[in-house]
Amino acid sequence: MNKASPPASGLPTLRQLQFLAALAAHGGFIKAADAVGVTQPTLSAGVKELEATLGVRLVERGRAGVALTSSGEEAAARAMRILTEVEELARAVRGASAPLTGPFRLGAIPTIAPFLLPRALPLLRQRFPGLKLQLREDLTPRLVEGLRARTLDAAVIALPYEAAGVETMPFAEDEFLLALPPGHKLCGRNDLTPENIPTDELLLLEDGHCLRDHVLSLCRAGVPGQAKPDFSAASLHTLVQLVGGGLGVTLAPRLAVEGGVTGGAAVVLQAFNEPVMGRTLGMAWRKGGPRRADAGLLAEALRHCLMTRGKA
Repeated sequence: MNKASPPASGLPTLRQLQFLAALAAHGGFIKAADAVGVTQPTLSAGVKELEATLGVRLVERGRAGVALTSSGEEAAARAMRILTEVEELARAVRGASAPLTGPFRLGAIPTIAPFLLPRALPLLRQRFPGLKLQLREDLTPRLVEGLRARTLDAAVIALPYEAAGVETMPFAEDEFLLALPPGHKLCGRNDLTPENIPTDELLLLEDGHCLRDHVLSLCRAGVPGQAKPDFSAASLHTLVQLVGGGLGVTLAPRLAVEGGVTGGAAVVLQAFNEPVMGRTLGMAWRKGGPRRADAGLLAEALRHCLMTRGKA
């Protein structure tokens, strides 16, 4: 039964609808509360008030967690559509004719953010003086959750990446270089191909990083078998230091190399005979969201930044 209590007078508030939409996107009160910037008791109370207003139970609460009832799923889907319409209304009233003005919540993955955004910020400030970027660095799945939950307007990720309800726009290619410890047998080769990558020595980022998947995809295409690293790292900086310590080899994106990821590390960077475009840099946003045009303008600005500062 989805009945809770007789409906109270009045209509749901936008805040209550935002709480329900966040709960549907994140699947738990704690994560949903973090996403909308309130405490867990505040979000829980808001959902209960919404249930009282509608007179229907929206959420099943139990020891195993929370789950939306059928009425809750219907209400959450409608809440998301309503919130999108309200965002579009607010943006139109504030003057949509002025592109990229006001707050813009931009996410970026850890293997792109520290190497692209610092070089891009001066250009963005020059082109869009009214833009107030709010930046968040996180792994791709959590950034996609943020897009769906409307806590992010857009995100810079590595493509290809498929996610329901999310659209993407590629804006640059990022070449892979082979990072080797000094004296490695592959140092100085001018005929290096993906088939030459010693997968038994290959060091990778830990699970959850899309760069790990892109590297493994390249290796599977080039040689039989799969990399079996003895170590994994949480960041590119750590990975490069492990290579410098003689623990193995790795593939480093040129964007990160130009951004200084190998600074202070005793590594040799070896280009492939034909450039290996290991990943595509892209902008992602919520399908049907009100900031699609702004996300496209931002992607074009980042493309221009990379073209004027060297190859991505």
